[in-house]
Amino acid sequence: MKRIAKKTLSVECALLVLFFLICAFELLPQPVRAQTVTTTVTGLSEPFGVAVTPNSDYAYVTNGGSGSVWVINTATNKVTEKIAGGNGPFGVAAAPSGDYVYVTNGGSGSVWVISTVTNKVTATITVGNGPYGVAFTPNGDYAYVTNFGSDSVSVISTAPDKVIETVTVGSNPQGVAVTPNGDYVYVTNFGIGTVSVINTSTNTLTSTITVGSGPIDVVITPNGDYAYVTNSGSGSVSVISTATNTVTATITGLIQPFDLAVTSNGAYAYVANGGSNSVSVISTATYKVTAKTTVGSGPYGVAITPNDEYAYVVNFNSASVSVINVVPAVSVSPSLLTLKVGQSDIFTATPSGGSGSYKSYQWYVNGSVQSGETASTFNFVLDSAVSYSITATVTDGLGAISAPSTPATVTLSLATVTPTSTPTPSRSPSITPNFFGHSDSNSNLTFYQQHSVAVAIGTGLVIAIIIAVLVKAKNRKQQDEKF
Repeated sequence: MKRIAKKTLSVECALLVLFFLICAFELLPQPVRAQTVTTTVTGLSEPFGVAVTPNSDYAYVTNGGSGSVWVINTATNKVTEKIAGGNGPFGVAAAPSGDYVYVTNGGSGSVWVISTVTNKVTATITVGNGPYGVAFTPNGDYAYVTNFGSDSVSVISTAPDKVIETVTVGSNPQGVAVTPNGDYVYVTNFGIGTVSVINTSTNTLTSTITVGSGPIDVVITPNGDYAYVTNSGSGSVSVISTATNTVTATITGLIQPFDLAVTSNGAYAYVANGGSNSVSVISTATYKVTAKTTVGSGPYGVAITPNDEYAYVVNFNSASVSVINVVPAVSVSPSLLTLKVGQSDIFTATPSGGSGSYKSYQWYVNGSVQSGETASTFNFVLDSAVSYSITATVTDGLGAISAPSTPATVTLSLATVTPTSTPTPSRSPSITPNFFGHSDSNSNLTFYQQHSVAVAIGTGLVIAIIIAVLVKAKNRKQQDEKF
């Protein structure tokens, strides 16, 4: 009996060790994909804040150094207007109607009202000392402005552009955001590490939430369920439940995070890391960083176009604006191909940029879905004497963002002879780069797919070992019982 107990204990120990090996393998750090900047707008002067109009056509950028606001056409990324005469312009927000933008002038304690039709200042509103952030209610009737030097928030009626109330909050308020239903306003208090919550129906303080050190910006998710707060001193983002006004999660590992913006579907948050000249993309589902982009020096403001195509990042030190693809650009190679009837070739879809990890593909021929063709490569066979358009759509791992590719064209060769033998590709499969800059000439698997395969193989081997150990233990037990 002692021999049986001893062997049973050995089996249990082996199983325990194997269990921890599986856990350790699964808990290995997951890869973070590198993004690239598609365009850089230069020539600014100490740029600070940025806002995009609701139609996604224009980005307004404040220049603290020159006291101006620059207007960038998002289609061309060219500066189309320069509005001068400000005094330390900081925050900027576009009205829900898109008819005007509000700009805070920190040096003069005022707010500019700029018509987006004429790009002229139509009104100047006096507020508190050192106005910083500004946000509109969803109906556009009111704007809330944080006054860094007055520890207060000015409530402005947008008709007729007048302060109607002032709410006292915490020390050095900076960021401000309004919930999608318009019921509450969240304000970051930089000086004391808290967030104040204001009831918009009474314009009174209803709650104070402790977050990290030096909170700067706050953004409400589109569904209104959470508020994301950047803590510049703690290198973190606090996630606040708007239902309970408590911090439910803290995302760490950031370096002096300043502003942030959330995609319109709420899937990703873009955070400007002022201390590392980068932007981190955070999945709001997992609270993990899914991508990282190197931008200019001292990134501060960040805004995402409402159509979720681009993120505009303001770089204070390098006096520039970096433009990042939120939706990936997808190319198909080869882009142009000539085949005979019966010949085939392998097409490869490659996403570039974007927010998440893109692991799901769907191929189309002349706009028709190709059933079962969901890999990054597609073997196309020319079966009739016509030309074809080959496209692919890629979707991120969360199913939140999809993007179509540019089309590849297959034309018919003049010598249309159908081969009698089994058709073979006319060219070797392309070397497919994965999201981390590696390539594999033997496989079109991305790093993520290779990781998944490794997990599957490793898990299979572990299960096989467990079964072998159990069988061996059982045989020994039966032998012991005979004796």
